[in-house]
Amino acid sequence: QVELVESGGGSFQAGESARLSCVFRGYSLCNYDWNWYRQSPGKEREFVGSIFTDGRTSYADSVKGRFSVSKDNMKDTGYLQMNSLNAEDTAIYYCHRAEIAGSCLNGMTEADYWGQGIQVTVSS
Repeated sequence: QVELVESGGGSFQAGESARLSCVFRGYSLCNYDWNWYRQSPGKEREFVGSIFTDGRTSYADSVKGRFSVSKDNMKDTGYLQMNSLNAEDTAIYYCHRAEIAGSCLNGMTEADYWGQGIQVTVSS
């Protein structure tokens, strides 16, 4: 069974840091991007940040300069480092592994995988 497993969530004080991890448990011969999203109560899911297969990164304006996305290809793991947390960062965070169409070897077909979601609560 292929899955993404997230960890690192919990309750934090404003100003603290946290790191979310997302482990890919499966087998793939495709290139992929790691994306992170979050959803707060009563709001739609929003983009947080990405790290692309070539190592470039992209961030939402709301987290730019505070959050950073990274990956460890050997461990098949994506990371979201969150610094200077504030109450507005309270949300369920989702990792997303987006395999790139046309990049797969040995006849494999690209797929999208989502983590189960993990709660991050920041108290001011």
